Amino acid sequence: MIQVRYSTSPSSVETATTAELRDQFLAGDLFSTGEVNGVYTHDDRLVIGGAVPDSEQLELPAWDEVLGTPTHLTGRELGVVNVGQPGHVLVDGEKFELDHLDGLYVGRGSEVVFAGSEAAFYFVSAPAHASHPTTPLKHAEVEPVSLGTPEAANERNLYRYAWGQELQTAALQFGLTVISEGSVWNPFPPHLHDRRTEVYLYVDLDESDRVFHLMGQPGATRHLVVRDRQAVVSPPWSIHSGAGTGSYAFIWAMTGENNCYTDLTPVAVEDL
Repeated sequence: MIQVRYSTSPSSVETATTAELRDQFLAGDLFSTGEVNGVYTHDDRLVIGGAVPDSEQLELPAWDEVLGTPTHLTGRELGVVNVGQPGHVLVDGEKFELDHLDGLYVGRGSEVVFAGSEAAFYFVSAPAHASHPTTPLKHAEVEPVSLGTPEAANERNLYRYAWGQELQTAALQFGLTVISEGSVWNPFPPHLHDRRTEVYLYVDLDESDRVFHLMGQPGATRHLVVRDRQAVVSPPWSIHSGAGTGSYAFIWAMTGENNCYTDLTPVAVEDL
């Protein structure tokens, strides 16, 4: 199943109810056993989804009624991260083993199948103007970038899987940020991506923990309360930041007019 979300204006967010905010920006039910579920957002035409194979193999759906192409990746590229236990992904018949939090980049034109009785795959696809090779991205082999400080409660490690350097993509970027023990904030102070849409999937939360995700224009912020394996779509005009009640990580993915990782506008705390 795939849902379609239309673009929204910042002014509509200021007066939206909590239910309306969640309906528009929160993807709360991506992961269901034996299914592939997705959300298509008109913001930069991103597709996000979850595949939980259980005892079966699951193909990446074409969703042609939404994408208008014979296969999902006819004109798209794909990023995959395993948020469950070890499993594998078949790309044009080639097998790629993915442990917990391992990533995989899949180029335009490929056929994809998910497998693994205890695996849970998160994926993001974006329109692509060119084809690039499929590349495994082992979490343990990616050198993290240390950010924040314990004093500011925002210490975290940033794992850049595909970020416009080293690995070539058409426009898609994705990676993982792990919040350090004792810290809660991500990223703070916040920033904007005027030329890109970003999506956050929060993972590795305990059942009773939540993340309070801040969104909206800097001077008119709102929030969403998010549990494990729920995603938030962040339009270009919205900040994206949050604080958790316990340990967590999040998978970030974005696409848009360019794939320059540093194309962002900082937002000062006093402007919130």
